[in-house]
Amino acid sequence: MATATAEKEKSVLWDWLTTVDHKKLAVLYLVAGTLFFVKAGIMALFMRIQLMYPENDFLSGQTFNEMISMHGTIMLFLAATPLLFAFMNFVIPLQIGARDVAFPFINALGFWVFFFGGLLLSVSWFVGGGPDAGWTAYAPLSTGDYSGLGMDFYVIGLQISGIGTLVSAINFIVTIINMRAPGMTMMRMPLFCWTSLIASILIVFAFTPLAAGLALLMLDRIFDGQFFTVDNGGNAVLWQHIFWIFGHPEVYILVLPAFGIISEVIPAFSRKRLFGYTAMVFATLIIAFLGFMVWVHHMFTVGIGPITNSVFAIATMAIGVPTGIKIFNWLFTMWGGKITFNTAMLCASSFVPTFVLGGVTGVMLAMVPVDYLYHDTYFVVAHFHYIIIGGIVLGLLAGTYYWYPKMFGHKLNETLGKTMFWLYFIGFHMTFFIQHILGLIGMPRRVYTYLEGQGMETMNMISSIGSYIMGLGILVLVINVVYSAYTSERITVSDPWDARTLEWSLPTPVPEYNFAQTPQVRSLDPWFYEKVHGDAKMKPAEPLADIHMPNGSILPFMIGLGMFIWGFGMIMINMENAIMPPFIVIGAGVVITFGSMLLRSIKEDHGYHIPLERVKQIEKEVS
Repeated sequence: MATATAEKEKSVLWDWLTTVDHKKLAVLYLVAGTLFFVKAGIMALFMRIQLMYPENDFLSGQTFNEMISMHGTIMLFLAATPLLFAFMNFVIPLQIGARDVAFPFINALGFWVFFFGGLLLSVSWFVGGGPDAGWTAYAPLSTGDYSGLGMDFYVIGLQISGIGTLVSAINFIVTIINMRAPGMTMMRMPLFCWTSLIASILIVFAFTPLAAGLALLMLDRIFDGQFFTVDNGGNAVLWQHIFWIFGHPEVYILVLPAFGIISEVIPAFSRKRLFGYTAMVFATLIIAFLGFMVWVHHMFTVGIGPITNSVFAIATMAIGVPTGIKIFNWLFTMWGGKITFNTAMLCASSFVPTFVLGGVTGVMLAMVPVDYLYHDTYFVVAHFHYIIIGGIVLGLLAGTYYWYPKMFGHKLNETLGKTMFWLYFIGFHMTFFIQHILGLIGMPRRVYTYLEGQGMETMNMISSIGSYIMGLGILVLVINVVYSAYTSERITVSDPWDARTLEWSLPTPVPEYNFAQTPQVRSLDPWFYEKVHGDAKMKPAEPLADIHMPNGSILPFMIGLGMFIWGFGMIMINMENAIMPPFIVIGAGVVITFGSMLLRSIKEDHGYHIPLERVKQIEKEVS
């Protein structure tokens, strides 16, 4: 019995390590992103303990710098992005009527390379300390003269993780453009697919300059390059340009898929079609275009000049117009609707005013003379978190409660869900709204302590209490996931929300092949159309036949592992008393990485077929 159990556990583990199924990879992204999110959240709680009292010594200045650097880096690169990729992986093929993404092997490769890159960054805590130059890694603080070994982990870890994100984005672009079901024109795609497509295009154009900048910083730190060393002809401001050419589109890489989630949840629970679909699509395109034209608003205090500052100030204000279109369209969708205020809808509807507040303070920061006053204060911290935490995380929470039944076969508990929402929502505004005022009275950001008697004690105390209330809300979500797994009834219907899009036409759990027959799309909201004008069944666009599926493979895992070893070897060049020569470790990583790639190229993999009889049997069981 014990041997059989061990074999079963081994087979399950092997299945998850080798899977190329987009639905299982979505779960892997969800688990990995959640772990990184919790890790970064705990760091935030430690920092708020430090700032709860003036002249507190809970954390040292060095530890605070490491935590603030890792908190920002993890939240943006290793938590928000993979959590969004989880929903993109699960939902996009289902919404466009596809059996999987365009390149299932590349999809698995993207996850494992991202994961091992994040793991390498996390190892820094145990080998020489975490990165300590801030999440933006401004030169010269991030060069070898002013920062420790942790910045090497930052540089190499983000390069590896970024490669995984980049290949996944290319995969999504190809999938959405080439694999839509018959009848699903571009202007019939769900908004979530549109925003995911545009975000993926932004990744291609934004992550490449970041990769170049990280490569230059790596050459500076490991091979004594001089790209950012002013004394030897380098330019420290060059790093800021490279980083923010990536950094501001990165905000929209995260925000746009959250916009897409909101655009799915609000119509579903307002019992109305999304208002102004065409305007929403073109607003998304305009936001993406303008997103590359505003990066200098992060650099108004650098001294670039009044003409440049003015041009980028105007562009920054202009981006509020297409964003405003989205806000009003969501409001008009809810107007007159028969709204169901469950947890998903509470998160989605509260997203709107929260994001508006973050946008309004963004327009304030776009005014150059005023930015000189706000720039290095907690006002910017408050603005940024209203966009990222108040906006993107509320979108993620809405998506979690909305798609959870389809992903896991049961609903999350609504009582615990609403408790989570109110704790999170109240705690969030307690934490960050008051930081606007802290910034206006002059509290600088990036400091680990402050003096008594400056009028900041009470507001910092309130902000810290709010962060723990917000953290309690996330804890309730974790409890809800565990509690619901054991107590919730399994979903027996395909569409528990009476929703509108194609994924809700599929049975729960979704078969491994998704659609036995590719559906014929006849409307913008194809599933809702068939419920109203048809027989509540999608019309097939092809006869029932054998289904071809891709085989699983351990090679994506091995390539990610090889890149981890390779990267660690590069970092060992700067280590004192390394346990072995770095180039041996680098060589081992290179052999594993390229050996796995070579094995993939020479080994033919034709996948496997699910016979017609088996397809009919599965369809009969799930119906």
